[in-house]
Amino acid sequence: MATKAWVSKQLRRQELVKRFEETRRQLKKEKNYAALAKLPRDSSPTRSHNRCLLTGRGRGYLRKFKISRIMLRELALAGKIPGLKKASW
Repeated sequence: MATKAWVSKQLRRQELVKRFEETRRQLKKEKNYAALAKLPRDSSPTRSHNRCLLTGRGRGYLRKFKISRIMLRELALAGKIPGLKKASW
């Protein structure tokens, strides 16, 4: 399980991205890179990192389900994800 600090930091980054989205778009359109550089670093969407909604794990994240591979396996075996079952051949 990820520490609460990492999870809260990611949430703070997402809020900054939303808040400065229009400002960044406008500055890029005007090609005013000096003003763009003065904005907070975390307002850039490329600095955000996908994390598991349940555990906060940063690695092994599956976009389709928005959870980590470990939680996907546990939930799939428990039958909590509709239409998903373990492969066997």
